[in-house]
Amino acid sequence: MLSSSLRLARPSLAARVALPCARVSALSVLSLATLATAAQAQSTTNQLDQVVVTATRMPQRLGDVLTDVTVITRAEIERQAFGGLADLLVNAGCVEVARNGGPSATTSLFLRGADSRHTVLLIDGVRVDSQSTGGAAWNSISLAQIERVEVLKGPASAVYGSDAIGGVIQVFTRRSDGPLMADLGLAAGTQGTVKLEAAVRGGNKTFDHAASVSVERSSGFNATNEKSQFSYVPDSDGYRRANGSLRLGAEVSSGHRLSLVALKNRTDSQYDGSRSKPLVDDHAITNTTAARLAWDAQWSRELRTELSLGEGRDAYETRPSVYQTETRIRSLALNGSYQLGGWHQLNALVEHRENRLDNTGLRGGSPSSSGTQTGLALGHLARWTPALQTQLHVRADDDSEFGVANTGTAAVGYALTPSLRLMGSVGTAFRAPTLYQRGSVYGPDLSKPGVSALKPERGQNFELGLRYSQEALSLSATAYRNRISDLIVFGQAGACSSEFGCYENVARARLQGLHVEAQYGLGDWLLSGSVDAQSPKDVDSGKLLARRSKLFGTLRAQTKLGAFTLGGGVQTSGQRYDNASNTTPLGGYAIVNLDAQYALQRDLKLSLNLDNAFNRVYQVANGYNPAPRSVMLGLRWTPSL
Repeated sequence: MLSSSLRLARPSLAARVALPCARVSALSVLSLATLATAAQAQSTTNQLDQVVVTATRMPQRLGDVLTDVTVITRAEIERQAFGGLADLLVNAGCVEVARNGGPSATTSLFLRGADSRHTVLLIDGVRVDSQSTGGAAWNSISLAQIERVEVLKGPASAVYGSDAIGGVIQVFTRRSDGPLMADLGLAAGTQGTVKLEAAVRGGNKTFDHAASVSVERSSGFNATNEKSQFSYVPDSDGYRRANGSLRLGAEVSSGHRLSLVALKNRTDSQYDGSRSKPLVDDHAITNTTAARLAWDAQWSRELRTELSLGEGRDAYETRPSVYQTETRIRSLALNGSYQLGGWHQLNALVEHRENRLDNTGLRGGSPSSSGTQTGLALGHLARWTPALQTQLHVRADDDSEFGVANTGTAAVGYALTPSLRLMGSVGTAFRAPTLYQRGSVYGPDLSKPGVSALKPERGQNFELGLRYSQEALSLSATAYRNRISDLIVFGQAGACSSEFGCYENVARARLQGLHVEAQYGLGDWLLSGSVDAQSPKDVDSGKLLARRSKLFGTLRAQTKLGAFTLGGGVQTSGQRYDNASNTTPLGGYAIVNLDAQYALQRDLKLSLNLDNAFNRVYQVANGYNPAPRSVMLGLRWTPSL
């Protein structure tokens, strides 16, 4: 069976992919019906003209992307007062999360039902990951630093290599190529929460710059809710955050540009570790850093290249109990594209990545472990007729331990009408075992007879989608089926040097579902929503994967009344199970979030947020409390300098 992680008669193929469609409840029907009849005029044509880079690692119109991509803009980010990146993604209807308490607590993120370690996190192109538990520290990314987020759903190892089984989430930090501007924000609210943000940005074609700093502190609330739980401590578990980022860009000659990005986040979060006497004030400290130097060159109208050097670090420690682990990922990549007559584009990538883990739990008392991956990727994007597009990506990755892994993705899109497009794709993906899984006392003991090294986890995905856009209405639906094999779980003792158990490739999962999202604008009104009907299951047991529901969705309405911008949304989820055996249910819930902004002046705004307005009590992890009703009052000043 599959275990959860806080850092996881045979019908036809078409019938199996479409199976979740029959399970969409009244919520999805009501959401889509409301969207179709709802009344901020917003052209979906302009939305599809947005340029995204995450889908293929090269700039591309959103309307030409043949996969499921969601873009979250700065305007949407500023509407959210509480939490961080994970909360933003939940409110946008992209993911589910499980969390051990407040917004700074250990957080797992499930994109299309995939485990947290199966989604790649990029910050301005820099990969951030943990080679200990596997997966990024989703609780450590502050909203103050983010300009936009691109969410690529579905396997993408043919473009990004290891880890992209569920998808890729890329965060872009604040930037500007316009007049020099400042951005100052102050907010205070319930649970003793105070936030202070400051940023400056500006530039032109020759030189641009942006810098931001933010601090946040909160007294929090009690993270645990069961007195029988081992870690229950009747106190408030607060947190402190400090973040900073810097971006510089310069055109050194015509068509040649250098850029530097650097970011650091530090989160100090209280948690309930044990209720032993005397009570201990436990702290978990996470430091996330990312830096990247890039040279972007436009050699001709047809040929473009990018050479980049990046490093991401994820450091985690606990106090006063002593535990420390740090992951460092360094990468060197040469990426390029060549246009053939405007109808075809060839992409090529060479990438070398070095992973290093410092952890005292490695076998033999060694303080560190390291490994490398070298990847070669090729892509072909083609428009054969005005209606027919195809994309093909292939990649080979050579891991220093287990050898070569080959992946590929093929996608096709056909415009049935000027407003309606049909899309389909097939693809494969993989995730290499973490350095900790390979080299800890819980990893395979290769000195024992018959014991073999861990293999990569692998995924095979098929999906079919429709996208409709006309005037102010956009609607998309994507059905998918992703089979994951050789999943690494913590199994029985015997194959390693530990008597408690070992990591083994013994599990299989099937992730299938239907994602529907829509947006409709008329006049000063904008209504949007999404619904996910899914069936993420352990193939062998037939049980739902832990902490993932069959149905979840969002619905949001927004309008403008003079100097006021008013909005409200509902976030809902069906029942889940806290464990792989499906014996500990977590009840379904629906929470209401409200927000308002008032323009005191053109560059001065007052904001008010009310989250969990009806103080709904629910759980996303057994024994842990979510945030109660929260109020935040903020002031933001964005003067031109």
